[in-house]
Amino acid sequence: MSDHTPDPTRDAPAGAVTSTGGPSAVTSDGVAAQGRGDRAQYGMCAFLAVLGGLLLFDAARIGHATSSNDPVGPRPVPIILGILLLVTAVLYAVDVYRGGVGSAEEGEDVDLSTGSDWKTLGLLAAFFVLNAVLIEPLGWVISGTILFAGSAFALGNRHHVRGLLFGLGLALATFYAFAIGLDVNLPAGVLQGIL
Repeated sequence: MSDHTPDPTRDAPAGAVTSTGGPSAVTSDGVAAQGRGDRAQYGMCAFLAVLGGLLLFDAARIGHATSSNDPVGPRPVPIILGILLLVTAVLYAVDVYRGGVGSAEEGEDVDLSTGSDWKTLGLLAAFFVLNAVLIEPLGWVISGTILFAGSAFALGNRHHVRGLLFGLGLALATFYAFAIGLDVNLPAGVLQGIL
């Protein structure tokens, strides 16, 4: 014998009226979805569709600029992304209409009863603003070192020398990755001629 307690939201056939008074649709994993989807999910679908449309509109305004180094030009990437966003919006809307719901987070170790850590957020924002102010006069390597080490400090690192060394390593690595890999020169600032 099975110990099966009837659950009106789980055992009701699709379209039946539950005790809450609304129509119910049971998904394949046994989760009951009320009505024909969540309005917030449709809002996300609309946002993706608008974003895809804006990308396509903007890509259509890009002129035909090709060269021997770049025979394709700048238009294909935004066109492909716009089309992919529109397809994603349509598929997402169909899934929501059919009653698809996201699975609950299982691995999160977040205590939702505690408030936001405004001190950490404020410190992170301060280091980002400081980086924006210092990047031109001091250069990326120095401002990036301060940004990375300061962000580690804001997130709980109390090994200041190690944080500075890792920050310096990341700043140098990104500086040379941009310069050599992408041929984009980040500001050198006071280290101009040394790097």
